[in-house]
Amino acid sequence: MSERIDIEIERAIETEPEPVTAPPASLAEENRAPATGWRGWASTVAVVLLLGLALATLAVVGGRSLPERIGPPVEEIAVEQVRMSPGRIDLTVRNAGPDPVQVAQVFVNDAFVDVRGGEDAIGPRRSTVLTLDYPWQEGQPYLVSMLTSTGLVIEHEIGAAVETPTGGRDLFAVMALLGTYVGIVPVVLGMLLLPVLRRIGKGGIRFLLAVTVGLLVFLAVDAVFEGFELGERSGGAFGGVSLLALGAILAFLALTFVDRRLNRRAAEGGGGRLALMIAIGIGLHNLGEGLAIGSAYALGELALGAALVIGFALHNTTEGLAIVSPLLSAARPGVLRLLGLGLIAGAPAILGAVLGAGVNNAELSLLLLGLGIGAIAQVVVQIAPALRTADDRETGTVAAMDSTAILGVAVGVAAMYATGLLVLA
Repeated sequence: MSERIDIEIERAIETEPEPVTAPPASLAEENRAPATGWRGWASTVAVVLLLGLALATLAVVGGRSLPERIGPPVEEIAVEQVRMSPGRIDLTVRNAGPDPVQVAQVFVNDAFVDVRGGEDAIGPRRSTVLTLDYPWQEGQPYLVSMLTSTGLVIEHEIGAAVETPTGGRDLFAVMALLGTYVGIVPVVLGMLLLPVLRRIGKGGIRFLLAVTVGLLVFLAVDAVFEGFELGERSGGAFGGVSLLALGAILAFLALTFVDRRLNRRAAEGGGGRLALMIAIGIGLHNLGEGLAIGSAYALGELALGAALVIGFALHNTTEGLAIVSPLLSAARPGVLRLLGLGLIAGAPAILGAVLGAGVNNAELSLLLLGLGIGAIAQVVVQIAPALRTADDRETGTVAAMDSTAILGVAVGVAAMYATGLLVLA
């Protein structure tokens, strides 16, 4: 009996569970959740303040410990705007260099002229208006030479003197009407082809989407070249062409965020959402296009007439086709929705034309052009997957495009190029 009891005790001891030990202190600290609430915010603010204090100290101590720059001052003046009125030329100049610049004398076609403004030195990135008393003649070229206090001569060429239109309700009304003609009307006309386009099959829809990609790619490349030209004419005080890249990146990220939000809330297919994204992208592009039109008109470089209106009508009608292409496979949209998409794409041309005629600022133009480029790039990214064939979805977009999609992209690029030639007429 005692032997049986001893055997059961030994079995109980062997099957007794091992005691649970607490994890090491280091492991518990690693698994501890990060600080949240006001403590987390306080620590973040403290780190930012310490970093700012360290950078400020480095700037003060380092600036005083380093020797001053040797050599003559760097003087750079950029002429941002020229406004001409009878017997008077107003130059808006900006110091694009790191040192103050003082304009001592001004010559027009090697003739000394009286100048008002610029008595004080112009600080870095500061601007001032130089008023020249000169009896200029319309249509004649002029070379303005500005002599600084150090003897440096900075020249600016006026290709053809034209009186600058005075701002007011009449000018803004003309710009609003011009923006309507080249923006809203052509886009809406292109969207009216939606019932006809609905009769094509899936292959035709993919072809039109490829045409849309070609249209958008041409618009983006054209805006890039125009931005480079603007960057050369601008003084570069605020970055020059860098503003083009800044606007493109900001627009791309902003539209990506908008697309994610719309994707979460959308109750229908992606066709309506994609059409809205295309309308926003084209609208931002037309904003920069309207700005260029307004600036050209204010400088006398744009002749208003039937050729301009017809050229832009044909050119921008293709943008209406690009907007309605994603709607071919979606539910039939209402008239108000189509009009809303047309206003989103075309109305910014009105705002751009008004701003261009009244402001005429190269930096603003670069930023707006960049916004249009980034928006178009984001829309192309949205459309690109639809160009792939059904047989091969895993390869890249270009590798998976068949002859139909490649032909569509080529047709879109060619259409924009051909209609763009009519705008120059």
